[in-house]
Amino acid sequence: MSPARVRSPCSRTAAPALPPARTAPARYGTAPVCSASSSPDHQQSFLPAQEPRVTASPSQADTPADDRLDKGVLKIAGVTVLGAIMSILDVTVVSVALPTFQQVFDAQYSTVAWTMTAYTLALATVIPLTGWAADRFGTKRLYILALTAFTLGSVLCSLAWSIESLIIFRVVQGLGGGMLMPLGMTILTRAAGPARIGRVMAVLGVPMLLGPIAGPILGGWLIEIASWHWIFLINLPIGVLAVILAARVFDKDVPTPSQSFDFVGMLLLSPGLALFLFGVSSIPETGTAASARVIIPAVVGVVLMAAFVWHALRKDHPLIDLRLFRHRSLTAAVLTMSLFAVAFFGAGLLFPSYFIQVRMETTLDAGLLLAPQGLGAMVTMPIVGRLVDKYGPGRFVLFGLVLIVGGMGVFTQLTNTTPYIVLLGALFVMGLGMGSTMMPIMTGALAALRPVEVARGSTLMNIIQQSAGSIGTALLSVLLTNSLQNKPAVELANGAAAGNQEAIAAFTPQVQSEVPVQAAEAFASTFWVAAVLMLLCFIPALMLPRKPAVQQAGAAPVVMH
Repeated sequence: MSPARVRSPCSRTAAPALPPARTAPARYGTAPVCSASSSPDHQQSFLPAQEPRVTASPSQADTPADDRLDKGVLKIAGVTVLGAIMSILDVTVVSVALPTFQQVFDAQYSTVAWTMTAYTLALATVIPLTGWAADRFGTKRLYILALTAFTLGSVLCSLAWSIESLIIFRVVQGLGGGMLMPLGMTILTRAAGPARIGRVMAVLGVPMLLGPIAGPILGGWLIEIASWHWIFLINLPIGVLAVILAARVFDKDVPTPSQSFDFVGMLLLSPGLALFLFGVSSIPETGTAASARVIIPAVVGVVLMAAFVWHALRKDHPLIDLRLFRHRSLTAAVLTMSLFAVAFFGAGLLFPSYFIQVRMETTLDAGLLLAPQGLGAMVTMPIVGRLVDKYGPGRFVLFGLVLIVGGMGVFTQLTNTTPYIVLLGALFVMGLGMGSTMMPIMTGALAALRPVEVARGSTLMNIIQQSAGSIGTALLSVLLTNSLQNKPAVELANGAAAGNQEAIAAFTPQVQSEVPVQAAEAFASTFWVAAVLMLLCFIPALMLPRKPAVQQAGAAPVVMH
């Protein structure tokens, strides 16, 4: 069997090959699946961009003394969960379909990867605008519009006749998805009230964490039994149902424009963030940060964002209020989230890639093997969601970081024969940590803010997460690729796969048996980088509040996934 050539995780160019054993079918050519936690392309954030106005009924405004969720709030939660799951599943399902797109549309991987990149750039563009639009037009009607845009984009994607048309239709999906998440969370947090926000996060957090696990499984199943069209068409009945329920369940709101729209800020921040994310996400494709494809858009993006900083500090009502950094807890949360996103989302792409490239698992099996991480988060998320309002976020973040570092430590010792029971146990422990970390960090960021500052603080945290997650994905992908290239057996495999006669002659059975061994070493060394970054999270996390915040009406914390 000739050696097969593989791609680096989440990259668009070929990476060092990991040829299969002679007795097993070649699977290293399968594009690795990146879970929703692996990058911003797969990772959605649920934050209000600016503070929209929602007219709550008396039963919603007067929060009961206990923290139990009444029937009305549970109905609203059901609608927002439906929209969130639809969007999250779509992202992870599409990541599984990339090899299919290559075959169907006869396109290069670097081209089909734009189906993910285009969605992310649309998301980054629309997030800063959502708050103003909600204030201007009302959250309920804008949420229904976002659902409609996402569903329509899904149908158009299923009708795509070329890879170019599919990429364009993914932009339509991204514009809808970018509005969908913050609007849904805004409506729900206003309906539940600050006293019950922990329980709301428990309801929303579990299905949101299960989405990235179920996506690859569902995508692989749909493609296997039907066709790639159904990974998009499945959104049609769900989207129609969500629109009907939103129209019936959500309270009618009365939009009241209060501030002029910051057009200058929008023209600086939205394209600046999109260009920066595009440049960073191009690093895995080019294999280096020194490429013009990386440097030009990233630098232009940084310049535009720097200009926005200058503009925002001089404007009374900027798109994002950077004066929020005067709050110590928000500053600590921003630093913690930055390091956490780089380490956790970056490492997230390594897990499925290891199972696929080193352990010879299929994409579907790799998705199933990641399930313990979601199950672990299911255990701690409801508990932490209930307790964080009573005891403060700081201690829960520290507890979660300990669990994540402990679980990740197992992966720093990877071999090509590490028992699955050990790996699955480590993933479960990391899931326990994730369920104890993400929401408390957000709570720490927003707890000290005044009601009128909460939405802008949420937007700030969202941008931090998107940027840091992109950096982490690119950083660890390039580090893994370079580490694989420095392995002699893998280099010979690359040469043999490329048809180099000298490499083919030197690629003996003994050398071939060393390839998975050396590849596992490359993964282990890359996990060390993620573990060190996660350890650094403890420094800013120590500054997070460890006492319950006195919440004011409307100052409810929001969740980000």
